[in-house]
Amino acid sequence: MTRRPIRLAVDIGGTFVDAMELDTRTNRVRFRKASTTPARPADGVLAAIEALGTDLSEVELFTHGTTLGLNAVLERRGGRTGVITNEGFRDIFLIGRGNVPADHMYDFQYQRPPSLVQRRFTAGVRGRLDHRGRVVEDLDPASVRAAARTLVVDHQVTSIAICFLHSFLDPTHEREAARLIREEFPEVSLSLSTDIVREYREYERTSTTVLEAYIRPIFERYVDELESGLAERGFTGQFLIMRSGGGSMTSAVAKTSPTHTVLSGPAGGIVGAAYLASELGRERLLTFDIGGTSLDACVIENGTAVAAYEAQLEHFPLLIPTYDIRTIGAGGGSIAWLDRGLLKVGPQSAGADPGPVCYGRGGTRPTVTDAAVVLGYMDPERFLAGTMGLHDQAARAAIDEQLAQPLGLDATSAAAGVFDVLLARTVGAVRQITVERGHDPRHFSLLAFGGAGPLLAPLLAREMGIGEVVVPFAPSGFSAWGMLSADIVNDFSRTVMAGLDEVGLDELEELFKAVGAEAVASLVDQGVPADQAVLERQFEVRYLGQEHSLMVTVGSTLDRDAVRGAFDEVHRARYGHTMDNPLQLLNLRVRGIGRTTRPELGTHPRGNGDPSRALLTHRDAYDFGSRAVVPFAVYDRAVLEPGDTFSGPALVDEGTSTTVVPSGQRVTVDEHRYLLVTLEESA
Repeated sequence: MTRRPIRLAVDIGGTFVDAMELDTRTNRVRFRKASTTPARPADGVLAAIEALGTDLSEVELFTHGTTLGLNAVLERRGGRTGVITNEGFRDIFLIGRGNVPADHMYDFQYQRPPSLVQRRFTAGVRGRLDHRGRVVEDLDPASVRAAARTLVVDHQVTSIAICFLHSFLDPTHEREAARLIREEFPEVSLSLSTDIVREYREYERTSTTVLEAYIRPIFERYVDELESGLAERGFTGQFLIMRSGGGSMTSAVAKTSPTHTVLSGPAGGIVGAAYLASELGRERLLTFDIGGTSLDACVIENGTAVAAYEAQLEHFPLLIPTYDIRTIGAGGGSIAWLDRGLLKVGPQSAGADPGPVCYGRGGTRPTVTDAAVVLGYMDPERFLAGTMGLHDQAARAAIDEQLAQPLGLDATSAAAGVFDVLLARTVGAVRQITVERGHDPRHFSLLAFGGAGPLLAPLLAREMGIGEVVVPFAPSGFSAWGMLSADIVNDFSRTVMAGLDEVGLDELEELFKAVGAEAVASLVDQGVPADQAVLERQFEVRYLGQEHSLMVTVGSTLDRDAVRGAFDEVHRARYGHTMDNPLQLLNLRVRGIGRTTRPELGTHPRGNGDPSRALLTHRDAYDFGSRAVVPFAVYDRAVLEPGDTFSGPALVDEGTSTTVVPSGQRVTVDEHRYLLVTLEESA
């Protein structure tokens, strides 16, 4: 069979869909954008592919990142969901924890948002395990059937989450309950906690299962619709969907584990950034991704992104592997507004429909993109490579009427204020994952991507003393590019909850072996040969008496002293000290990895160092270096060559994004044709 040469990746954002095509014969990459279609997300994906003109019969691998599951929760569009748990514990999900969000810490009238599940959609059944997984009371089949009948027949529930106390130690009761329900109601979607996560903490495990059940019906329909649309256009290759914690999974697995996709869009950019960090020799890298609706930042050290094993979706905890990303509601489509005379940016977004005022699609409230147009950073005639004109006068009028006049400013000063506010919020987000974690941001390079990332990154670097900004080629499609290098991955865990010095190493090895076998079997089901499966082993560890834990990677042979030394090192790096307390093992984790071929990072011959060939024009724009409107040199990025250097104020236009270089900063084009923005020595 002839190997098909094309690989395709598509990332859905809040405003645009990015499609990236890689021809493995020539390593040539092509990129196109299409508008996001919130009502029918698959239409936007197919439109982006059609804009590329890719022959889908030639596509070997299609990788997709989507926030559909996330949006289903935020917009309350999931399936009607019920919960079955042990008798007497039907309110475990509704009660939750007593945590109050940090931004409501002193709000004594704070009320939690409505739950995803109404109380009448919860049911308890007879049967119980104790804290060691021993059967205290056998599962009662009659109570299971009665509970299912009440939920499905009386309340028209279409999806049921099954989560029993201590079932992470023994999944037998959950599986038997599922069997009984499927016999009577085969059409109902079932989500079992032990199929999703085998860890302690009943509320968090229940929350994860409920979110799974809530998302699954809409996610299954979406994937089925997309698979059908791709097949109609000739696609017969492998369809992968990104995981929130990096890596990918087949579409069949994704339909049974949709919670693992809720942050899959940002994950593509992190995967690509980790690959770039290794290829470019940057041991410390900060990712800086600004799209249409949000800003995401993450730390990468020694080619590895910082991981977390609990995420938050609204106020609902999710026990899934994810990257430790700081996200704020501030992107190109974020609305600038006044709150009692104070200028604020976000978290509300104009989204894709109607979008910013300058798009001319009915938007009336000024956004960050409108401010960029007023400041002169975006050429209305060249936006999206000339395929979409911008209404610059409408953007200026909106900023003037809604922001400038109430503040007693001119439109340009008000637009600059929008960037100032956005920059201040950004500094706070970056400090959370650097300074507050013991990292000095001045020792990092900043990787700017997303449609608006290069607009703000040089300003952020100057504000925080970051010495270098790296702008990859086609930064607005970088997350899609990162998906092209994603491995097939699956994560498995078991709760240990024992002292490091108390549990036998042979017992831990046996547990690792059993969990590793699950990981290998999962990869084999997704087309990875068993002999090519790579297993990474970790412990989740804490000092006895602590609440929070840290991850420690362990090798093929377990050694207590090595685990202790590795944990002390991580603890010292994070908190600045170590303790003599005994260590407690919480969870054992195995990540199964099926390696994929990564796109080569091509190099280009060095030019003569003169960028004048790429100079398009000079245009007046706002310079944050001098806080004034001055002439900017405008360069065509497609014409710049390795070795070219020039100083700000300058704009580098590549159609789908613009890099803004204030005065006092300098650009060098490296051998990969990436832009390196640094501070000029005189500044």
